[in-house]
Amino acid sequence: MSDHKVLAGARVVLPTGIVENGRVIVDGGRIAGSAPEGAPVLDLTGHWLVPGFVDMHNHGGGGASFTSGTVDDVLKGVHTHRLHGTTTTVASFVTGDMEFLTARAGLLSELAEQGEIAGLHFEGPFISPCRKGAHDETLLRDPHPAEVLKLIDAARGQARMVTLATELPGGIDSVRLLAEHGVIAAIGHTDASYEQTVEAIDAGATVATHLYNAMPGLGHRAPGPIAALLEDERITVELINDGTHLHPAALELAFHHAGPERVAFITDAMDAAGFGDGRYMLGTLEVEVKDSVARLVEGGSIAGSTLTLDRAFKRAATVDRLPVESVVQAVSANPARLLGVYDRVGSLEPGKDADVVVLDDAFDVKGVMRKGEWIVAPQGVTARVPQTA
Repeated sequence: MSDHKVLAGARVVLPTGIVENGRVIVDGGRIAGSAPEGAPVLDLTGHWLVPGFVDMHNHGGGGASFTSGTVDDVLKGVHTHRLHGTTTTVASFVTGDMEFLTARAGLLSELAEQGEIAGLHFEGPFISPCRKGAHDETLLRDPHPAEVLKLIDAARGQARMVTLATELPGGIDSVRLLAEHGVIAAIGHTDASYEQTVEAIDAGATVATHLYNAMPGLGHRAPGPIAALLEDERITVELINDGTHLHPAALELAFHHAGPERVAFITDAMDAAGFGDGRYMLGTLEVEVKDSVARLVEGGSIAGSTLTLDRAFKRAATVDRLPVESVVQAVSANPARLLGVYDRVGSLEPGKDADVVVLDDAFDVKGVMRKGEWIVAPQGVTARVPQTA
């Protein structure tokens, strides 16, 4: 019996552009090029069909922390973000001591091997005390290559990214080490100068961890890391588009200079995402979430976000007035390419996983499919089986 489904009538966002009254054909867990006669058709007229979102920087959600939760907690957090359209999630850690981080890496690498998460991101402990944000200063350390290698080895081939303050002792050598091991070296939580940032990019760094946040501001005499990261075509810049982390003008500046091919929207979500206000722990530090904004109880520093990528998408398409094709690049294609999984996810093309998000004309999520299975089934749409002649 055929396992085909035809999602028809929607505006479909493809790598080549928007197709009006388009269709996506699903065969089992994959996107197919054609469907047999009589395959059931779901009429999604008035909706958008976009690829599942890919979040390369996410610390948790649904009340669960990727840094400290149990396996069930991690799965709960991943599922919370799936409900909001994120079908591919990298689990990010905050700073901890090396023994703790290596143990966590071993635990979560199993979930990556099972396909529940798309790998691990170590945000800390190799970051600047001057730009620590919501990281425990007592646990920070210089990025000596041997220590960086310990984390990579503990992740058993599932390390995808390490955020470094590359100006610290060992920073440049660690960037080279990461590049040699096929792990993204991300510049972030840094107090680097423009010149130091250029040196790190030349050594192999390819990502700016949440550009603007936790780094010196743009100066006209001392341009700092922001100018170096925006101008270099080898760098993809992460942006947290929640209306709190960035002024709309800063977002526009990044898109203008980097272009839609070099922006990745991330959530940097902590466990309050998709859960609600209250008190939480981020690593060893207490966080208070009020009106959906997460701040450290001590000192008031912004502590990650409560963002989900559907909200980042909607804000980009409505408040920021970015072209929908550019938003799709930022939430799906670009992070998928960086993570090395674009052959499977990140666009609606035959042969790829059937990871599809259905949005209404206001860009609210109405359906989420992952590997051909509905996680959120579209409501109020018509399913029909065409009559064969």
